[in-house]
Parts: sequence; C-alpha cells; structure tokens
Amino acid sequence: MKRDLYSLLFLVLSYTVLAQSPLEKEVNQKMQTWISLNTVTKFSEHWGFIADAHVRWDGFVEDNNFYFLRSGFSYLPNKTISLTAGYAHMWLAPSNPDWSTYSDENRIYEQVNLNTVVGKVSILQRIRNEQRWQEKIVNDQETNEVRFTNRVRYLVSLNIPVFKKKSLPMLVVSDEIMVHFGKEVVFNTFDQNRFFIGIKQVIDPKLSFDFGYMNVYQQKYSGYQYDMNHTLRLFFYLNNSINVNRHSVSHHSGDE
Repeated sequence: MKRDLYSLLFLVLSYTVLAQSPLEKEVNQKMQTWISLNTVTKFSEHWGFIADAHVRWDGFVEDNNFYFLRSGFSYLPNKTISLTAGYAHMWLAPSNPDWSTYSDENRIYEQVNLNTVVGKVSILQRIRNEQRWQEKIVNDQETNEVRFTNRVRYLVSLNIPVFKKKSLPMLVVSDEIMVHFGKEVVFNTFDQNRFFIGIKQVIDPKLSFDFGYMNVYQQKYSGYQYDMNHTLRLFFYLNNSINVNRHSVSHHSGDE
C-alpha cells in the first residue's frame, strides 16, 4: 500500500513539473525597424550584378539587431526569369542586452525569380536556397564554432495598382515562408514566415521604394520559443544599366 502511495505521489509530482515546464509555447513580441537598399546593375543584355545593404533595429532605430550585405551575379535569359548566385554576410547583434559580441554569419545562395503579369497585377515568385554558417557565441565570447544549415525560401509578391495615375503608389502584398535543415535543426524545421503589406512608390524609372508593415514569425531552435516581430519596413530599389538597352528587371532581393 505504501509503495502504491509513493508511486501515485511520484506520478502527481511528475505531472505538476511537466505542466509548469517551459516546454509550453512561448511567443516573444517585439517591435522592429528595417531599412535597406537593393540594387541591380545590368552590364550586358543577359548579365547583371546585384548588391544589397540592410540594417535592422529593435524598436524604432533604438538597438541594433543586424547589419547585412549581399552580392551576386545574375543571368537573365529573358524578361521574366532571372537566375542569381552569390555571397552574403551578416553581423547579428546579441539578444542578451548584457552582451556585446556580434555573431558573424556567412552565406552562399542561389535563387530563381519569375516575373509575370495577370491583368494589371505584377507577380514575383522567388525560390532561394541558402547555405549558412552561423558563428556560435557562448557567454558573450566567440567559440570558433559554427552551425551549418541549409535554408529554402519561397516568396510570392503582388504589386496591385489602385489608382489610374501611374505616379501614385501601388499596393504591395507579399508572403515568404522559410524552412531549414541541418544536424542541429531538430525541433524547428519551420524557420519563419514573413508577411508584408504596404505601398510601392516609383520615384523615376530607376528608383522606387516600398514602405509598410511586415510581420516576422520565427521559431527558435528550442522548438517551443517563437519571435513575433512587428516590423516597420522601408526598402529602396535601384535598377541601373551600363551601355545596354534597359528593360524592367525586378530582382526584389527584399530581405535578409
């Protein structure tokens, strides 16, 4: 009888501990600001070079979240398809406010863009594959160790005219889902989803920007922790051509 009582007590205590464990879903809400310049330079009929620069802050440009640079070469077989490959680097600020050591991340990426038009709506679809080497920081110290993951991203973005005058802004709605794989990806094959709604304003044939709200929903490596980032986003886009007849090329790098 006493053994049965001890067994029952053990089961009750175990259930209580599990019920109070941090394995229940946790969502961290955060405000962010994200600004970038995304450029495409065509230097022949079918070849171009892309270069992007991104800065993201927590809050309204209060605390650094990351700095990001990306470059690559694009092959454009026609006006609707572009193939790009290149290199990118990120400096990621520590999430612990008491730490100061940034984590370096190196990437190699490959992507395919497809631009189509349905009625008056311009549609961009993009598939991007990234090989990522993320530096591990422990107790605010570099460890000389990296985490390797392979991430696959799918983006669909719609530019929707709402005014007859082309000088007035268009509505932009986009969504991008990301999954990643690797030895250390155990609980979060789903990485994140980014939903954006805002306006696109064409300044001149070469320069435009979009501005609006982005919701970034990201699952952490623990599996039960999530970030919900409410982001004010301002992205500039610059298209150049060097000694070629320029036509519209939307590489829409768009995000880190």
